[in-house]
Amino acid sequence: MKMSYWKKALSIGLAAVMTASMLAGCGGSGGAAKETAASGGDTAGTQAAADNTASEDIPTYTIATVRWTDAWPTDFLESGFMKELEEKHGINIEWQVYYDSDWQEQKSLLLASGDLPDAFFGSICLKDTDIAQNKDYFLELTDLIDQNMPNLKAVFEKEPELLARAKDRNGEIYSLVKKLPLRPEVCGNVLYINKDWLDNLGLEVPKTYEELESVLEAFATQDADGDGDPTNEIGITGNVSLYTLSGCLRSYLSPFGTMVSRDNNYMGLVDGKPVFMPVEENYKESVKWFSDMYQKGIIDPEFFTQEESMRRSKLQAEGGSQVGLVSAWTADAETGLNAGQFIPLEAVTGPDGKHHVENAQNFLDISDRELLITKNCENPEKLLAWADDFYTDLASLQTFYGSIPDQVKDNGDGTYEVLVPTDGSSLDTSAWSNSMRDFGPKYMNPEFYDKVSLPADQGDGIKLSEDAVNGKYVAEDNVVAFPMVKYTDEELTQLTSLGTDIYKYVEAQFAHWVVDGGIDEEWDAYLKQLDNMGLQDLLTIQNQAYDAYLESMGK
Repeated sequence: MKMSYWKKALSIGLAAVMTASMLAGCGGSGGAAKETAASGGDTAGTQAAADNTASEDIPTYTIATVRWTDAWPTDFLESGFMKELEEKHGINIEWQVYYDSDWQEQKSLLLASGDLPDAFFGSICLKDTDIAQNKDYFLELTDLIDQNMPNLKAVFEKEPELLARAKDRNGEIYSLVKKLPLRPEVCGNVLYINKDWLDNLGLEVPKTYEELESVLEAFATQDADGDGDPTNEIGITGNVSLYTLSGCLRSYLSPFGTMVSRDNNYMGLVDGKPVFMPVEENYKESVKWFSDMYQKGIIDPEFFTQEESMRRSKLQAEGGSQVGLVSAWTADAETGLNAGQFIPLEAVTGPDGKHHVENAQNFLDISDRELLITKNCENPEKLLAWADDFYTDLASLQTFYGSIPDQVKDNGDGTYEVLVPTDGSSLDTSAWSNSMRDFGPKYMNPEFYDKVSLPADQGDGIKLSEDAVNGKYVAEDNVVAFPMVKYTDEELTQLTSLGTDIYKYVEAQFAHWVVDGGIDEEWDAYLKQLDNMGLQDLLTIQNQAYDAYLESMGK
């Protein structure tokens, strides 16, 4: 669903690759081809011959897909809507399911061998660099889409951004796109504050960044949880993730207008102009503010050293969370059973007097690479006709929440109800267990949204209802994330070379300055070092890509 939202699944269990045969090519009779139902009156021999002929006539496509975790079942791939769609198009899909923990190694082996499936399903499978470095493996789809995908063509006409996202810088299309349905205005994480602790200390909900610091200091020093120990409460915690800085820029530092892309390239747009946020003056001020809170004991001393499991144990501690402020898609996504302690914090005013919120729709809601067809695929027209049916309202509803009637109720009057899971799981877990959820081609017309009802106290229902708190600030925000732009093959190579060292350096300096201070004294040398590492070349590439993005959007 959302990147922090998705990543929570990785802690559920250690993933293992499912055993699945690799069948190159499609249209063959090997594998699990469908059987034809027996007809009364046929002899056994005649029926067997008929079955074999029918099986040979049903093309089999092998499709690789990646799941976040093996804790989620994959039964839905062979039942419900997914099976109905196969039957409608007279094809058989053999799913090759991989898991995120092992996928990088498995992907390298696949691409090196050239022994490819017929298609890759879901943007989690391949990155732009994978495609650029192996372009001969994939089919260019422009003409095939024009001839076989009327639903997608209608989507492109309605939403030019999706067409722009599908095309590379040469105007070619190598993958299908998606746009997720039923999404909030504040598309990203929001801050949740521990309301129980506010009440225990008789404090008001903070309205400014200065008030927020005062409240967090009280949390960390005044026995906010009421257990008699004033030392076991934490204002803000974190983990040793490679992208600690990126997450902070979008959340805890956001009052200073530090919003950046979720692509972890540290790019933002300020008044419509691309900036590399870690060299901006407001970034420097935000780090000084965060360092001040660290010195006061507000920030967890293990912020930069602990593993994810330790961070979650503090957020989800039995008897009550040990943390006062958390960044999350919804409170339950991070704090589990302690979610009742927290309320969404209305975006506090920063030094510039504005309320800054995350609106990462271009990253979280829209993507390409949702279906790529490989050179091994025979009769790709039939597979693309199958994929075209994903671009309908009911298909998108079922590939996002699960099939009718098990996970979605058809009310019989043109409206639909997403059902609360009966097994005690959350709606979020149910959706990932019974559908492709965020991955794969999909598009729901906005006028269809009102025909779908969601449980108000579950997952997306919570997110949409809470959106009223901060959604009003999206339009006024002058600092937004850098969009998902397209790069040429050469630019991708340069960005990989330049970005690896630059990003590591700014991340290390962030941690150093928060813990040790000294940013004012070291700032000029820091900027000079970044220029020596090629920052200006990196910015030239980003500006060129942004200009090309605007041109593709007709702006």
